Amino acid sequence: MTTRLPDPALVVLVGAAGSGKSTWAAARYRAEEVVSSDTLRGIAGSGPHDLDASDDAFALLERIVDARLGRGLTTVVDTLGLDDARRSRWLAAARSAGLPAVAVVHDTPAPECRRRNATRERPVPAPALAGQLKRVPVVRRSLETEGWDVVHIVSRDEPRVPEDAAGRDVGHTPRQSEERRSSQGLRIVLQVSRFPWGEEPTAWLTGIARAADDAGLAGIALMDHLVQIPQVGRAWDPIPEPWVTLGMLAGLGTNLDLGTLVTPVSFRPAGIIAKHAATLDVLSGGRAFVGLGAGWWDREHAGFGIPFPPPRERVDAVEAAVETMRALWGSGTKAYAGERVSLPETTNYPRPAHDIPVIVGGSGDRMLRIGARLGDAVNVRTELVGKALEAVTGTDVKVTILDLPVIGRDRDDAWARVERLRGRTAAATYAARTNAGTPAEQRDRYGALADRGVDTVFVALADLDGPEDVERLAPLAR
Repeated sequence: MTTRLPDPALVVLVGAAGSGKSTWAAARYRAEEVVSSDTLRGIAGSGPHDLDASDDAFALLERIVDARLGRGLTTVVDTLGLDDARRSRWLAAARSAGLPAVAVVHDTPAPECRRRNATRERPVPAPALAGQLKRVPVVRRSLETEGWDVVHIVSRDEPRVPEDAAGRDVGHTPRQSEERRSSQGLRIVLQVSRFPWGEEPTAWLTGIARAADDAGLAGIALMDHLVQIPQVGRAWDPIPEPWVTLGMLAGLGTNLDLGTLVTPVSFRPAGIIAKHAATLDVLSGGRAFVGLGAGWWDREHAGFGIPFPPPRERVDAVEAAVETMRALWGSGTKAYAGERVSLPETTNYPRPAHDIPVIVGGSGDRMLRIGARLGDAVNVRTELVGKALEAVTGTDVKVTILDLPVIGRDRDDAWARVERLRGRTAAATYAARTNAGTPAEQRDRYGALADRGVDTVFVALADLDGPEDVERLAPLAR
């Protein structure tokens, strides 16, 4: 079982060199939450091994720890943790800030520490390491009487990434934190449809997700296409398989909801979508959602050798898909006989960690009726919000919108972005079509949508080039 650590909290790592402290922390916390004496030696001195810079590094460390705890922020102290006076000071600082105090002991066997140490570019001298290894069990016993709220012992067989920064046992426990909403009552979700990741796709995606989490956004949705669509980019631009990509994002330890907007039933069987989503939900600790659509682009079907049925059949498939997914996400393994679907069994493990929301995307009358009857939400473009709200009247189904705005940091920046993006379209026409403006102007617009009953805004940026672009969305999430 994985110990669920409180969050926010002071977390002090304890262990000898080579015990795995930094690796453990990096897998569970954001880089900004980890205060490392080695890193600060590199800042204050010539590098992380510059012992002459230790006094300055620890002076910086103490100031950073105090500042973060004073703001109520999770703070992971990555040092040896073997100095009684320093531990006592950090514990007192946590008490003063009203935060729980956690000691995480890496009681790694001595031979393993020595093996890891020997592989380092600058190994710790053997006598020093021997002293550290001798000191760890003494400190471990002392921690029990020092007043720590939690003393967690990391075992060798503990999973490498068993929990995220909120202390959630990923894959087994639904999210416990509150749903993220802006002060206007809206959920703001980043919809990613273009992927200019260059030579480092994983780093680009990770940066986007972390920036979205830092900005306070409620989630990330990925577009589901086999070829990049002409409305977004060129056919040879990268467009990753979304469920594989979302699985990677699930392991980052963010608090973001994750899903597609939207997955076409025209090239994914409903049962496979159910399996994708259930697995993602378990891996993310109950943060998955499914956007579902009928599919519309014949080129991607032809290019991948997939039949492209007529519109009526594709819409029929949406209706059957929602029913199939609900059946496979239910309890037990019994047979299912429904309105459109019959299944000899519903054996689908792992089961989802929570009730996965289904968002039906489409502007046609029948699609809106299907969403209002079978879905948790219907999603439309911003200009069709009135039609969607009318369709769900008298139901508990939410209305979400896909918005494609141009957002500049100020008026000049917004206009400069219009000029870069408009192509051959007149600037004024493009600016009006994309509601070009500042974050404050977008908030005013979204506030009006919230007043009408919109629940969630999926924001897609035509100029999403990197994590820094996500920062422009932060004011919308407040």
